[in-house]
Formats: sequence, structure tokens, C-alpha cells
Amino acid sequence: MSRVSFEQLLEAGVHFGHLKRKWNPAMAPYIFMERNGIHIIDLHKTVAKLDEASEALKNLARSGRKLLFVATKKQAKQIVADHATSVNMPYVVERWPGGMLTNFPTIRKAVKKMSTIDKMSKDGTFDNLSKREKLQITRQRAKLEKTLGSIADLNRLPAALFVIDVMKEHIAVKEANRLGIPVFAMVDTNSDPSLIDFVIPSNDDATKSIELVLSIVCQAIGEGMQEAQTIKDDTEGDAEEEAAPRRERKSRTSARRERNVKDDDEALNAAVISKVAKDIEED
Repeated sequence: MSRVSFEQLLEAGVHFGHLKRKWNPAMAPYIFMERNGIHIIDLHKTVAKLDEASEALKNLARSGRKLLFVATKKQAKQIVADHATSVNMPYVVERWPGGMLTNFPTIRKAVKKMSTIDKMSKDGTFDNLSKREKLQITRQRAKLEKTLGSIADLNRLPAALFVIDVMKEHIAVKEANRLGIPVFAMVDTNSDPSLIDFVIPSNDDATKSIELVLSIVCQAIGEGMQEAQTIKDDTEGDAEEEAAPRRERKSRTSARRERNVKDDDEALNAAVISKVAKDIEED
């Protein structure tokens, strides 16, 4: 059963594309018709593609890997930040730092710099600095937090990207393509879908459209994470059940060993006492 209905997409305005003169011919398979100079997206294909992407993201989340959300356009920033936070995934909603994927170690150094500054403020190092130095470091920390704070927990390259507006985020898409990282994206009629692994043909400008697609996607991710937790709990439960007999056997073995040692000690003591008594009698 589909996660989203045709009517929901229609109500959110997911079907509205760009002006006909701005279209990308590669999007022709996803366009239903043209009306008043505006292309209309085929929502039947949107439903199918959204279900396909959701299932792939669910499997990704079940495996415990990370998905990086990317959306720096004004109307998508807060929506993406809220939904990504709800499923504990990293996101970029400010300027995309060039080389974030292709030069990931350098980005990690910048993130570690934030941790170093936080440590300085806690261990008293700040107290030994001048007022000017404190101000400079505080400003640097705020700047790093704004651009990289949302990816502080991303210790390795993400397993995939979810992009809103592939034209605006073309640098992120190119870096992902270069590294072979799968890209999921909301693709409008003015964009090139050939660079995207999981195309979701949809209006990437309207807040309602973005909100609906992200809610469906994050619901799938949440389900995947929940299944992963269930599997983990079951595995730990089975391990505990298997460990119990081993502990019991080990306990019985230890008790038996202690009895044997005790018996050996008693036998040895009896032999010593007997020998001492014999020696006394001979004397």
C-alpha cells in the first residue's frame, strides 16, 4: 500500500512545475501536461517514485547508516532542520561548504575545533585569555556552529544524500556523484534527473510540497530505525538466554572444582597428620 495518496499530493501542490520555457527536456517522462504556460507533473509517477525512495531509505535507516539532508533555499531550511532532527539525521541548511564530501577530513578538523573551544571554556583556559582573544574565539565558535553544528555527529561520510532543489545544490550533487554516494532528491521540471539515483518528481519551491514529501520520507526512516532497535533488542535477549546456561554450567564447574580442591586439601592434611604421628611414635 502506498504511503501517500494522489489527493494528498494534489492538495499540497506537488504537481505544479516551472514555466514551460524553463523546462529541462530530460524531465519529459515525468510531465503530465502543460497548462497556462506551466508544466504539470504526473502525480502517479510521483507516488511510485516516492514509495520507491521511502523503501530504500527505510532499509538504509535499518542498517544504522546516516542520511545527509541538504536544503539551503529559504523556504526549505526550517522544514528540513525540523524533520532531520526528528529522526536524528545530519543536515545542511546554511551555505554548502565546498569539499564537504570530497575533502571530508578537513571538515572533521573544523568540527573538532568546536569541541576544542568547548573544552577550553570548561577547563578554565578561557580565564587566562584576554578579553579580545575571548571575543575572537567566541565568534569563531558561533560561525562554526552555524555552518557545521548540524553535522557534528557525522563521523564518516554519509551513506546517501537527500537534496531539495538539485539545481541550487548542484555542488553537493556533484561531490556525491564523484564519490559514488546515492542521491535522493525532489526534482522539479527545470532540473536534470540524470544525476539523481532516486528521483522524486515534485514541486521543490512550495513549503506545503516540501513538508509533505519530507514527512513521508522521515516516516519511512523512523520505521527503519525502529525495526533496527527491535532486532537489536531481540538479539540481545537471545544472547542473554544463551549466556544463562553457560553461566550456570560455569557455576557448577567452579563449585565442583572448589569441592575437589577442598577434598585434596583435606586428604593432604590427613596425610601430613598421619606422617607426623608416625614420626612421633618412632621417636
